[in-house]
Amino acid sequence: MIQVGRITSASRYPIKSMAAEPLETATVTLQGLAADRSYAFVQAESRSPFPWFTGREHHEILRYQPTWSGDERPVLSVRTPSGAEIPVTSDELRKELEQASGVPLFLLPNYRGSFDVAAISLISHATVDRIAEASDTPSEPGRFRMNFVVETQDGIPFGEDAWVGHTIRIGDSVRVAVTERDPRCAMVTIAPHGGDPLTPVLTAIAELNDAKAGIYGSVLTPGEVRDGDLIVLED
Repeated sequence: MIQVGRITSASRYPIKSMAAEPLETATVTLQGLAADRSYAFVQAESRSPFPWFTGREHHEILRYQPTWSGDERPVLSVRTPSGAEIPVTSDELRKELEQASGVPLFLLPNYRGSFDVAAISLISHATVDRIAEASDTPSEPGRFRMNFVVETQDGIPFGEDAWVGHTIRIGDSVRVAVTERDPRCAMVTIAPHGGDPLTPVLTAIAELNDAKAGIYGSVLTPGEVRDGDLIVLED
């Protein structure tokens, strides 16, 4: 076994394409981080295989902050850019997004999570910094919307790509099969705080690493992950 890095931050995204919820301790289940992407807004009139309502349709959705509260029966509410706190299931939230975007929507709950490819995602600071350097943009890990941001042992940009096809152990118990590199789309051009897209970001990823940045994985052994936990390559 080889130590290859450590966790520097963990996040989940309770509502697809809205802001991250930072976690000091991430509970990892066989379906991914608990309550990650457990809700998504869907374009009601879309016939696309990717019907989600995301920052590509409305950049400002990234400024909506979902937060889980409560222990026995957690409740999810959303703080809007205006500062209002609205329950996720309210018509008020849906109507606000529809009015701002002009897109008819419905809310889709999914306890397994509405993921694009796989339940676990990870990217290194070295990769984020290299993309920022090449695109002359701020270094913002949040732009990549990953579950885990890590400091790698070797500090090589895109070095986490070498973990594909292997199993990593995070902390004391969590084991993840690293399945593939993460193909990036226009979402990475939008900063975590919203605003106009910065297209050089996606161009830089294409030129540097075949439009891939970060890795995807599937959970083999559940458990908990904390900031500072070590990452070990098992095989």
